[in-house]
Amino acid sequence: MDEDIAIINSNTRNQRIKDFFIKNKKFLISALIFLLLILLGFYSYQIYQDRNKIKISDKYNSSIIKHKNGDNSGIVLAMQEIVENKDPTYSPLALYYLIDNELVSDKNQINSLFDILIKKTSLDSEIKYLIIYKKALYNADTINEGQILEILNPIINSKKCLEVSCFIFGGRVFLL
Repeated sequence: MDEDIAIINSNTRNQRIKDFFIKNKKFLISALIFLLLILLGFYSYQIYQDRNKIKISDKYNSSIIKHKNGDNSGIVLAMQEIVENKDPTYSPLALYYLIDNELVSDKNQINSLFDILIKKTSLDSEIKYLIIYKKALYNADTINEGQILEILNPIINSKKCLEVSCFIFGGRVFLL
């Protein structure tokens, strides 16, 4: 008798599962398609980002190679485009290359590129503070101490600087 009840319960359970799938067939298929589209979109976006990163790195590397071979045409424009792409890796490198090789003499142009890195590029806070510090050092010869402090203000007011004793001497931030 118990075996008959177990078989009936099993058949009833199987029938309920079948009824659930038949009743919700459209919803389940829609949910599965939606889930597949989300996964496909995610992977497509990852592939797009990887290709974009490769394009930026190729542009950066080819520009440096051309410059080292003596071809200065277009290097400034190429490096500015890389900075404007707001890539966390190659944008700072491009700006530093422009500064180190003195390819741009206009300080306002360099400061605007610094501002793109600081305000619009997604960087770790430590890297962002380093860029702010480099901007202050780059401008230290031509601006007064108050303007340097204004540039360094995000570092001075940062949580890191408040956690550690900070002081400024001669336009430089020192941590104790």
